[in-house]
Amino acid sequence: MTHKREIQGVVVKKAGEKTASVLVTRQVLHPKYHKTVKRFKKYLIHDEKSELNIGDTVVAIECRPLSKTKSFRLKTIVSTGANVWFRVFLD
Repeated sequence: MTHKREIQGVVVKKAGEKTASVLVTRQVLHPKYHKTVKRFKKYLIHDEKSELNIGDTVVAIECRPLSKTKSFRLKTIVSTGANVWFRVFLD
């Protein structure tokens, strides 16, 4: 059985009905200056139940390609974001 990658990040955009864009941050050591620098990458993840909101911290697991750019699906929601509180007053 193959090893499935897991990523953890913050939802930055709702893209369509069952898709969310997740920003993953990692820290690496700069090769010349030996200082930790942040590197960012955005992934599209599949949200079958449409339960994600902007600002949520999520864990996604790798799966077969669902589209040209989407190959992760939602595993768990670690914490909900602060944007949920503002959404109550805007709607």
